[in-house]
Amino acid sequence: MIRLLKQMKKYKYQVLLVVILTFIQVIAELYLPKLMADIVNIGIKNQDTSFILRVGIVMLVITLLGTLAAVFKMYFSAIASASFIKDLREKLFKKIQGFSPGEFDEIGTSSLITRTTNDITQIQNVVIMGLRMMVRAPLMAVGGILMAVSQNAGLSLILLVVVVVLGVIIGVLANLTMPLFKVLQIKTDNLNRVLRESLTGVRVIRAFNRTEYEKGKFDVSNKDLTDTSLKVNKMMITIMPLIMLLLNFTNIALIWFGAIRIDTGTFLIGDLMAFIQYAMLILFSVIMMTMIFIMIPRASASAQRIIEVLDMESMIQDPEKPIDVAAGKGVLEFRDVCFRYAGAEENALSHITFRSNPGEVTAIIGSTGSGKSTIVNMIPRFFDPCEGSILINGIDIRNMSQSDLRRRIGLVPQKALLFSGTIKENLVFGDDSLDMERIFEVAEISQSKEFIDSMEQQFDSVISQGGTNLSGGQKQRLSIARAMASKREIYIFDDSFSALDFKTDAKLREALASEIKDSTVLIVSQRVNTIMNADRIIVLEKGEMVGMGRHKELMETNQVYRDIVLSQMSEEESA
Repeated sequence: MIRLLKQMKKYKYQVLLVVILTFIQVIAELYLPKLMADIVNIGIKNQDTSFILRVGIVMLVITLLGTLAAVFKMYFSAIASASFIKDLREKLFKKIQGFSPGEFDEIGTSSLITRTTNDITQIQNVVIMGLRMMVRAPLMAVGGILMAVSQNAGLSLILLVVVVVLGVIIGVLANLTMPLFKVLQIKTDNLNRVLRESLTGVRVIRAFNRTEYEKGKFDVSNKDLTDTSLKVNKMMITIMPLIMLLLNFTNIALIWFGAIRIDTGTFLIGDLMAFIQYAMLILFSVIMMTMIFIMIPRASASAQRIIEVLDMESMIQDPEKPIDVAAGKGVLEFRDVCFRYAGAEENALSHITFRSNPGEVTAIIGSTGSGKSTIVNMIPRFFDPCEGSILINGIDIRNMSQSDLRRRIGLVPQKALLFSGTIKENLVFGDDSLDMERIFEVAEISQSKEFIDSMEQQFDSVISQGGTNLSGGQKQRLSIARAMASKREIYIFDDSFSALDFKTDAKLREALASEIKDSTVLIVSQRVNTIMNADRIIVLEKGEMVGMGRHKELMETNQVYRDIVLSQMSEEESA
């Protein structure tokens, strides 16, 4: 928590202003009871109306000054805390954006969402409360004690006992609740995960008639979080009755012992009134600190979770001195590449070696789980090989900056993901400088223009989050158009024609042929007719290359490829 708060030094002037205004407010509040005592002891006792009027005017001025200081303190504390939280949230988001899939798998998407929202909110609450009360409460307590002692040292012993008792209560409560707050955040993660799965998979849930099962799963997570919250809150709510009980007993004790001193003539009524007000100020300052200490345990647990993300280093890092690679070539080469997922016992890929030159189409085919998409994900450095190397234009991609590497690649992922916004905004996602002429061109090439023209607003038509208002084929075609919009050295199509009918598939590949003739093309597909004319077909089986060549050659020499082909078409068609 302290480590995060150190970043507040960026707003040191606002914080300093808050401290100064707090000083003014506290001095005003501490001086008012003394003036009230003077009115009672001197003005009323002597029936001096002019004295009462003079002191009353002074009290009004001090009250106005204290009120203005309090208002501006609230204003500047809100600015400082909101700006600090904005920077922290932005820093956390940028850190997450730099994570590789391995880090996402390690922490979990639902947990990252909770940390960016709920955990940040817990820290924000403590920061704004701290700026408003953390300075004021100790100053008020110390100032109140000094003023109370100056009024009557004997009665001040009562306050000392009460403060010690309150301190013990707060300490015990913090010790009991701190572990529960950590558990509470973990259970919030779990509820977020269950809810996210239910919302994203709602169609599958309904298709398999599992609505009641998912409701039960949600209820279990919800009840688990609720029970823990109730347990924490039951502990927390005990503190306010105890504090109010102490306050009332303190008032009774002060009036009792103060009345004895007044009766003996050693204490004045005005002084007792001032002393009671100082006592209330002291105790309310302790209550303020109690409120902050109540919030600190949960905020500390949240801060630890945020620091965990900020301290996590991505496995994919840019080199200290990246090599500048000449543009316009796009030679892709795998040299004896092996890869293993974290925690796996066996390699997902073993000894993958091939070379693809500009103007060539390299296709990858194989059974499900053979490692096709893993190869694709290694080229933009979503994962790094555990052995071997991947080269572009003769340079190991680990020696290039990630931004430079990815600028050379046009990727159409296996899952066609579109963002909320217009069709145009999605097509220019990788390059804002594209003009409408190029957008029309790639829409024509990807066979998207037909369904775009049928929409009321055409390229300004709104796409919902994830492209849920489009069909699977429409999303795939727009994903292809997005990748084609900027000229790239390497194009990767990861099973990106699977949702297209055979007629649209053929027309799209025919239009693509002239567009990407000078680029290196990598196609992953389960459809044989999509890759039959490739310059090079790589056959994968259980993460290993079991064949490489042209269609006709593999049909004669590779049984794995032959089985895949004959499972989709007759021997006459395959020839």
